[in-house]
Amino acid sequence: MMTATQTVSIKDVQEASHLIHEVGRVTPLIQSMFLSRTVTHGDVYLKLENMQLTGSFKFRGAYNKIRHLSDAEKARGVITASAGNHAQGVALTAHLLDIDATVVMPKTAPLAKQQATSGYGAKVVLAGDTFDESRAFMEQKAKEDGLTIVDPYNDPLVIAGQGSIGLEILDQLWDVDTVIVPVGGGGLITGIATVLKHFNPYIHIVGVQSENVHGMTASLQAGKLTRQCTGPTLADGTAVAMPGDITFGLAEELVDEMVLVSEEEIAEAMKDLLQRTKTVAEGAGALPTAALEAHKIAPQWLVGKKVVALVSGGNVDLERVADNIDHFFKSDPTGHFIG
Repeated sequence: MMTATQTVSIKDVQEASHLIHEVGRVTPLIQSMFLSRTVTHGDVYLKLENMQLTGSFKFRGAYNKIRHLSDAEKARGVITASAGNHAQGVALTAHLLDIDATVVMPKTAPLAKQQATSGYGAKVVLAGDTFDESRAFMEQKAKEDGLTIVDPYNDPLVIAGQGSIGLEILDQLWDVDTVIVPVGGGGLITGIATVLKHFNPYIHIVGVQSENVHGMTASLQAGKLTRQCTGPTLADGTAVAMPGDITFGLAEELVDEMVLVSEEEIAEAMKDLLQRTKTVAEGAGALPTAALEAHKIAPQWLVGKKVVALVSGGNVDLERVADNIDHFFKSDPTGHFIG
């Protein structure tokens, strides 16, 4: 019987990394003195995937998947469903490879992500109020128009593409102890975990989700695919109510723990990343920092350890940034700003 980890091999990830780095970036790994000295009493490093092409890690998986399509599949054109980051990854890849792309996005998708996706040349279709509704529309349209689906997470080639981050982390910090990753559908954390556990099974891998939408956490707790969504979240890039069967199987084998953070904790992490580390992070990209600041991870995995917290993306509307600043910094009567 095939185990989940056999669906994506280290060789698959190494091949994906080679392809991705034809055009993609090796993103920086920087130490955050604020998170290291003030919050964790360990050495915390931020892996800045907000500096990847399209401003998100999603370019990696999209590029690897589309590069592996047959000529016939490319000729038919590709389609995907995405809240925004995978959309941009597919759109830019399609532009680079001269392929027609259609992207189905929720009506609530941030305007910045809609504009960026169409700016890369993709046809943007707004359908559904949630990612899951957009996905259902995408599947029907793909069938009707004969388009090739580029799944945002539940695909071995996409997972292998995201796993290239794991190879970079080991190149940049070979003796890392703990890695903290945002989780939506699970493609990112399972790709990274495939690499890290292959080279060092003792690396502690933590997934972080919003209290409002945490399908992967609910599924792992139930031991089966389970839907969970109680409301909208600032972490719209990870607002996936239920993971895929491939990512769920991999996460069961490879992920050590999952933690949840509140909307207020996400907002505060976005603010602190901007103020203290000069890093623009969207809600999903701030999840690992939120988990650290809210002390959701046991000290044994942090104190005196080398920790990597992934900033998965920085595609956030400026209006949302302004709202967040206004929320945390109210002007007092003397004209000074107070936190």
